[in-house]
Amino acid sequence: MSFNGAHTEPSWLHATKETQIPIAQHTSQHSEHLRDTPPDLQNAKKSITPPIHNHPRHLTNITTTMVTIPTPSLFYDGKPQPSSSTQTFQTIDPSTSLPLATICTSTPSDIDAAIASAARAFPAWSNTPAPERSRILLRAASLLRTRNDLLASLETKDTGKAFSETSTVDIATGADVLEYFAHLVSSGGLDGETATLRPDAWVYTRKEPLGVCVGIGAWNYPLQIALWKSAPCLAAGNAMVYKPSEFAPLHSAPLAELYAEAGLPPGVFNVVHGVAEVGAYLTAHPGVAKVSFTGQVATGRKVAAAAAGGMKYVTMELGGKSALVVLGDADVEQAVDGAMMANFYSSGQVCTNGTRVFVPTAMKKPFEEALLRKMRYIRPGNLMDPSTNFGPLVSRPHYEKVVWYIRHGIEVDRATLLYGGLEKLDLPEGAAEELKKGFWVRPTVFTDCTDDMRIVKEEIFGPVMSILTYETVEEVVRRANDTTLGLAAGVFTKDLNLAHKVIAQLEAGITWINSWGESPAEMSVGGWKMSGVGVENGRRGIEAWVRNKSTLVDMGGEVATVFSKL
Repeated sequence: MSFNGAHTEPSWLHATKETQIPIAQHTSQHSEHLRDTPPDLQNAKKSITPPIHNHPRHLTNITTTMVTIPTPSLFYDGKPQPSSSTQTFQTIDPSTSLPLATICTSTPSDIDAAIASAARAFPAWSNTPAPERSRILLRAASLLRTRNDLLASLETKDTGKAFSETSTVDIATGADVLEYFAHLVSSGGLDGETATLRPDAWVYTRKEPLGVCVGIGAWNYPLQIALWKSAPCLAAGNAMVYKPSEFAPLHSAPLAELYAEAGLPPGVFNVVHGVAEVGAYLTAHPGVAKVSFTGQVATGRKVAAAAAGGMKYVTMELGGKSALVVLGDADVEQAVDGAMMANFYSSGQVCTNGTRVFVPTAMKKPFEEALLRKMRYIRPGNLMDPSTNFGPLVSRPHYEKVVWYIRHGIEVDRATLLYGGLEKLDLPEGAAEELKKGFWVRPTVFTDCTDDMRIVKEEIFGPVMSILTYETVEEVVRRANDTTLGLAAGVFTKDLNLAHKVIAQLEAGITWINSWGESPAEMSVGGWKMSGVGVENGRRGIEAWVRNKSTLVDMGGEVATVFSKL
């Protein structure tokens, strides 16, 4: 398929359909540098985000188009396919609790067909020269950037995240990773190694693709996570069958069509749909070489166990209960900014969130005062309003789970409720009546917390911060590490020598100093302990999608043997 910059409109973009939603499109450039940005929006990022470059003051020139809500479908052989299933499920708008689309659950025969399509495509794709694969992926990245706001609007509708976030983070950072791996493989990133053993013998290695791989996505950053999985997978020469989360599947059809438009051969990227049973079938399928999963620990353990039974390769990006350590010399205002980003960005639905906030006892009062002063900068409301920076939770089951933990913190753990709680969230005056039916919770802060509290020990995955105090650095390091999880950790301090010493002792795979959440394409990320297996992104990220072949060459002209005549 040719790529000349004159992009054909995707099938889900139309001018007159009943299933339309209005889409704000920026006339400003996403690369525009922020100046004079309010402190609460500076350096806004998630576990994978660069600084946000579009603040509301730069969105004064906004045009509106209409986008059809795509009905996610089975996709293989390079095109949408009818499902053989009679079972369906709905994806729901979290901001209103109203249904967005009805999706057919993929049957075993549907999944078999998608895997067979990938298997047919693999030989040719894996033998396609890396520079040619790179060019196709770069075309896809360009299409992603061109359609940034359209795709971001779908993500907002499907996940409940504010457009101010999805339009500046979700698609852009996914495209970053696609470009990174495209450039990596075209510049020798898949080259093997050689070693001379002796003058007439040497060893060389090759990095070869695995085959048909499965990507099981998550609902908090659906399109971005789909790209985190598919970019290195396809760049390395593999084919993928992708299953999006049933709670946020709308991105899958546009992504599959976009890949095809960019020139990806039929069968290289395929999509199936469904709940846990579909994931289990994919994981156990004998035609699958690898499973990459993002989600909660309990599910990840089941996926990893099933994959291990078939000796499949796995990458597991699971949950966390990360420690954010504020050292005694830290700037209080900056530490509070970091803690808020680590707890309330994406309404707290980020696996790397620093929900255990450790502050020195002497700093507790000024820290809490600064935090309470800044909490007013959390702005729920119309998700397409550029000033909104806080949305609802993704689904009713997740809403009920988070509310349960907040109630437990108040009634059972008996932590001090500093802010938020169980009261209904106040939406801004004039908010649409339908928003009152959404899955909104109040951003909540507990203080006077102890390590044995359930809200401190267990991942809540919502906007719930726990403040704990400590006396010495040795104490806080020990307590920060006292968890079965080890996804992320961070330190705020002016003493960089001390920061490096503390970071070196924290048992987590992703760490930050005087920052929280940023994870560029160049940064390999992965959890320790029960928080995961393997890494994603960075140069090490490509290693998760290839297998090594070592060859020893002996040019001596004779075969050494012990079985010779004495």
